[in-house]
Amino acid sequence: MSLSPAAQLMSPPVPWLRELKADERGLCLIHLLLNCANHVAAGQLEHANAFLENISLLAAPDGDTMQRIATHFTEALARRVLRSWPGLYRALHPPTVPRLPPDALLARRHFFDLCPFVRLAFLVSNQAILEAMEGERVVHVVDLGGAASDAAQWAALLQALRVRPEGPPHLRLTVVHEHKEFLDLTATRLTEEAERLDVPFQFHPIVARLDNLDVEMLRIKTGEAVAISSVLQLHTLLAADDLAAVGGHQRKTAPPLAKNPSTTQLHRIVQMNHQGTLGEMLEKDHANGHSPSQDSASSSSLALTPSPKTECFLASLWGLSPKVMVVTEQESNHNGPKLTERFMEALNFYAALFDCLESTAPRMSVERARIEKMLFGEEIKNIIACEGGERRERHEKLEKWVQRLELAGFLRVPLSYLAMLQARRLLQSYGCEGYKVREEDGCFFFCWQDRPLFSVSAWGFRRF
Repeated sequence: MSLSPAAQLMSPPVPWLRELKADERGLCLIHLLLNCANHVAAGQLEHANAFLENISLLAAPDGDTMQRIATHFTEALARRVLRSWPGLYRALHPPTVPRLPPDALLARRHFFDLCPFVRLAFLVSNQAILEAMEGERVVHVVDLGGAASDAAQWAALLQALRVRPEGPPHLRLTVVHEHKEFLDLTATRLTEEAERLDVPFQFHPIVARLDNLDVEMLRIKTGEAVAISSVLQLHTLLAADDLAAVGGHQRKTAPPLAKNPSTTQLHRIVQMNHQGTLGEMLEKDHANGHSPSQDSASSSSLALTPSPKTECFLASLWGLSPKVMVVTEQESNHNGPKLTERFMEALNFYAALFDCLESTAPRMSVERARIEKMLFGEEIKNIIACEGGERRERHEKLEKWVQRLELAGFLRVPLSYLAMLQARRLLQSYGCEGYKVREEDGCFFFCWQDRPLFSVSAWGFRRF
């Protein structure tokens, strides 16, 4: 494809970009990425190609935080551009039988080990279930899909139930997951653990995706006390409600975030005195006006789009009369209709997660690289490159889940002070001051520095 004169403003690549200092390079990459996303959203593929070429000079999967995150956002943008040619895209990415690659399982396990967020979610969820099930003799826990690569949450619950003053209940665990191999491994480990602890236990596997689950498959029995746990799963239901499955080349309505920077303008950008984490860079860039307005972001985050599939599913869960349902979700809005809004939200959210890994693991760590590529990278590609039913990573903030759950009939149950103490004790064991737990209206937010990244809320059955 030949480039227009406007696109040639940034092509051929500018050689001096390679000589930038780390903080200058980071700020420059932010501006290049935002402009590239803007051109992709507007269908200006010649311009987008020119920016991608310059970003490639600076991005590196084993570099500093900004270089690493730029690598994955660039790949996501390039993949979205490639979808403009469906034949070429399908030839390079042919359909495959859905399966969970071993590297993806390892990545989830590494994330569980290196960052506390999933471990915190399991701990707080288990404490809420224990408190709700006090005195119950037959307990049925429904796991709507685990976020880790093993049965760590339920092994810990078995151990906690064993030491109850009144003795362990009969525990029936139903786990929903789309991969049979995951369920087989989970069943084996938990059955062995229950036998070791002498806890009466039954495992009920359901091979299904959450958006295809019929609650009748859960086989709730009379006399069972029901608890439901969802860790980073409910947002996948929102894909079923998006009927506008269109490609990026059809979305041409996004306003530009900034004018195309010339070489002189880029010199001015990188000469700005700026230091700090990637999150701080993005906050300063936001203050300088290189992001959607706060008013528009705030209004879009508060508006609740009708979601018939999600509303029906939540109502069916309410119909099970659970004693408690504990929901963990990403605390970010990655479900906006405009690519530019999703891109900026995702850049801020994953900037914090990449900063977490920067403080936890060395740059050449195999585990860190696997998390960034197979977990964060895949999520970023899904948020940026996909539309319609294929875009399953539709993270939304707690304020929207509160509205949905209350409409379905659930009543918020405050998480306990004991759960907060346990969470803070866990964070102290990580020896990193950046991780924090914040309580607000009975819900917990797991934060990196002052930015909430994940929320946990508990809900009870409310009769009308």
